Amino acid sequence: MIRPKAAYFFYFAAGACLLPFLALYYAQNGMSASQIGLLSGLLPLVTLVSAPLWGGLADATQRHRPVLLLAMAGSIVVVVALSQTSGLRWLIPLVILNAFFLAPVIPLVDNTVLTMLGDRKSLYGRQRIGGAFGWGLMAPVAGWLIDRAGMSAAFGGYALLMLGCLVTVAGLPIERAGGRGSYWRGVAALLRNGPWVIFLASILIGGLALSIEMSFLFLYMEQLGASKTLMGITLAVSTVSELPVWFFADRLIERLGTRKVLALSLLACAVQGFGYSLMTNPLVVLPIQLLHGLAFSASWAAGVALSGEIAPKGMGATAQGVFGAVSWGVRAMLGSVLGGLLFEYFGPAAAFRWGGVAALVGIGFLWVASRRTEAR
Repeated sequence: MIRPKAAYFFYFAAGACLLPFLALYYAQNGMSASQIGLLSGLLPLVTLVSAPLWGGLADATQRHRPVLLLAMAGSIVVVVALSQTSGLRWLIPLVILNAFFLAPVIPLVDNTVLTMLGDRKSLYGRQRIGGAFGWGLMAPVAGWLIDRAGMSAAFGGYALLMLGCLVTVAGLPIERAGGRGSYWRGVAALLRNGPWVIFLASILIGGLALSIEMSFLFLYMEQLGASKTLMGITLAVSTVSELPVWFFADRLIERLGTRKVLALSLLACAVQGFGYSLMTNPLVVLPIQLLHGLAFSASWAAGVALSGEIAPKGMGATAQGVFGAVSWGVRAMLGSVLGGLLFEYFGPAAAFRWGGVAALVGIGFLWVASRRTEAR
């Protein structure tokens, strides 16, 4: 199981080089906060359609490896083109294309890893921990390089590391998991699964705080006078908080169950949102980021585990694609667009404060849904 850890390492190291700094790149190109919100929201909007589409294509054709490699190669080409582009008119189509290619990568890799684990699916977090190391080790390096060489270092680092991920994934033993019966019947069975739908709705509502953080935290820190190096250190602190959560995710889920794990992650999102809204010194972000492991990793681990459990045979990539579409599609789109509007018209503190409120609403929704399920 070394290759899966390496694949996650390269993928998230590539992401740490570029994704957190894209808002700054857009700002350098003269974009307003609402325009940045629009551009940031395009990635999740396209993910909403693209992730299930690619996952369904892989499951329906049982050609998981070619689909995955094509998606990764497409993202590399588009990001190189994006680095040479300025102006909203040209940024929009390239951001859409990158989102289209990037959306299925992690759902397909997750599905492959779960297949490799077999009956030990609960150990998924111990494979995904490779991504936490990749993000944490590369983030401060990326911030330091961008401080000195500009955004070209971010785009170049992304392309090289994603190429490393492509080579690693090409060697994974991706098996064909033939399903039984109609593919579309399997899709219908997924969408009729009540506990899973409730879980997805809770992630959608409550995770807006996390989406606002991912889109606008660095822009907020820049306004407070933070350096790119501090931004990179912030990502490294986030990663440190993820490591124990990923390593012990199986025990956490087995002891508490997926619903309570999600409620715990949403509570962490709420505390983070309110904490950001009170910041006046960018250094305060470091202790707040220690909650990131619970806010992000716990909900992802629970979502991947539940999606893998409920997926009919041969439908694993589709289930992970739908989970990705909700968490990285609808939720991230709403967080980017609404966060951008709040950021521009009411200020960053209000944007993060309302994200915290949304997390509390998500907990309330999860509680009400749980009570109704128990009453039945």
